Amino acid sequence: MGRSRIGGRLLIGLIMAVVALFGYFNKSQVNPITGKTQRVSLTPQEEITLGLQSAPQMAAEFGGLYQDEQVQALVKKVGQGIVQNTEVKDGPYQFDFHVLADAETVNAFAVPGGQIFITMGLLKRLKTEDQLAGVLGHEIGHVVGRHSAQQMAKQELVGGLAGAASVALSDPNSPNGSAYIAQYVANLMNLKYGRDDELESDDFGVKYMIQTGRNPEAMVEVMEILAAAGGPNRPAEFQSTHPSPENRVAKIKAAMAKYRNP
Repeated sequence: MGRSRIGGRLLIGLIMAVVALFGYFNKSQVNPITGKTQRVSLTPQEEITLGLQSAPQMAAEFGGLYQDEQVQALVKKVGQGIVQNTEVKDGPYQFDFHVLADAETVNAFAVPGGQIFITMGLLKRLKTEDQLAGVLGHEIGHVVGRHSAQQMAKQELVGGLAGAASVALSDPNSPNGSAYIAQYVANLMNLKYGRDDELESDDFGVKYMIQTGRNPEAMVEVMEILAAAGGPNRPAEFQSTHPSPENRVAKIKAAMAKYRNP
């Protein structure tokens, strides 16, 4: 009887895994800007809608918008300068750029569809417009690369496989153990994808800086600023969704050589 229950759990887990994999591999779309085929959960219009809906809440998490129109206008000017003078302008996304009031957090991020944010904590550390362009170009790269939509599809896959593993490997005497293992595997998979997305966005940032006449060396300077802001107690690269600034510098320099000498 016990062997029958184990076989039943394995069969159910296998069916769940097949359904999760089938669903994931059926989510293929061609990126409207890069032409690359990607597995994503949303259409570009759905990304825009999601981004517009989530932007106010995201801003609220960082103290709302910074109340200085000149500062907001500068960031919008630099951001739109990239959008309007590169391949990005031919895409479906609606870009807008916002400065957040949080003066302590050193961060910049994009939500799906083109809403891009930078905290005063990071902005006040930047010394030049080229450095700002490097940060914004990187975040534009996340939108163009459809990283949020890709992550959603991957999370659905990982969640499905984790659920299948929990069922197949469940031990009636230790239910929490199998759930912990499944969650740990899911987290490791997501860490890898996060690092790859960051490096691809750096590549986009370098390309857009060169195309708009900016100095891409400023992106290396931004990495130095981020490293200094992180201090000596930064977590190991493997434990972070972002590659270390040192690792990113090497990739940025490789991208500079690639786009300067195509």
